[in-house]
Amino acid sequence: MPVSTSSFKNGMCIIHDGKMWIIVDFQHVKPGKGGAFVRTKLKELKSGRVLDVTFRAGEKFEDVRIETKRMQYLYNDGASYHFMDTDSYEQFELAAEFVGDAAQWLTENDEVQVMYAGGEMMGVEPPMFVELEVVETEPGFRGDTVQGTGKPAKLVTGAVVQVPMFVDVGDKIKIDTRDGRYITRV
Repeated sequence: MPVSTSSFKNGMCIIHDGKMWIIVDFQHVKPGKGGAFVRTKLKELKSGRVLDVTFRAGEKFEDVRIETKRMQYLYNDGASYHFMDTDSYEQFELAAEFVGDAAQWLTENDEVQVMYAGGEMMGVEPPMFVELEVVETEPGFRGDTVQGTGKPAKLVTGAVVQVPMFVDVGDKIKIDTRDGRYITRV
């Protein structure tokens, strides 16, 4: 079913240039001169790359229905990631390339959302917030509470994030997986 740029919503999936894209953000623009247009930020479902694309107002696209299935992350054997459907207890093996950037936030037994579009498995969404342990970072010093300064910290999953100066090895921290941002120490 075709959809127009006027009915765009964040999270909607459309087909553009033969690929499936999720609308991350959009803005309708009506300049004083010329025709209206829609400025969008699109994320390709298969690769995860994000592009800024501008469309003419009223342009039509094919809408794709996205379904999500709750699964539990079991383990990684080096080449692939193993998941279990929490309803049927059926186990799946997904290639590391398919899991992509989501892998840096996964720990065993985490609940994830696996996205399906057009009956085809499209990607893995980690939980929005995860709590992970810091395994490597520069030592913090007493009194290091200045806002705006930070240091890199390596987490138990291998991900590296910027953290405040007072965070130390062994601390558990909460991370927003959408942008890899430090939220708080837990």
